Amino acid sequence: MTPLTIETVADDHHIARLAALAITLHLAEAVLPSPLPGVKPGIANIVTLYALYQYGFGTAVWVSLLRVFAVSLLFGNFLSPTFVLSLTGALLSLAVLWLAQNLSEKYFSCVSVSIFAAFAHIAGQLLVAWLWLIPHSGILYLVPVFSAAALLFGTLNGLITAKLLATG
Repeated sequence: MTPLTIETVADDHHIARLAALAITLHLAEAVLPSPLPGVKPGIANIVTLYALYQYGFGTAVWVSLLRVFAVSLLFGNFLSPTFVLSLTGALLSLAVLWLAQNLSEKYFSCVSVSIFAAFAHIAGQLLVAWLWLIPHSGILYLVPVFSAAALLFGTLNGLITAKLLATG
């Protein structure tokens, strides 16, 4: 009996390497102290942005979703509220990245796309929190804090990604 072999292509290897890097960055970020619950720099998103610009939207989707699922399994919170928040943020962020593909690079850089994606990510998380976990209008008081974090970290992650893309 012949062993089962799985044929792979170069894209599979790019996705696996990028997903592994994103997972590693996410795990490293998890041990960093956070000034407020839910406020994190999202450094793994640098890998997703890099994948988008270097390999296309499909690769970015694979990298992002593999990271969300793998990290939730590693942390033991698969299908928990934390997983739903993370997945919703990733899906809305990916939707913005999909839309951003059609934006002129003359007016929208990697940094602005990163900021848009960061805002989409936090908007998705706040929406799930409001509609499911904390159905109270008081959650809207968090919008300025999370928006400031999205702007700051979206800018930093975009600048880092732009530097990585420029260096090749």
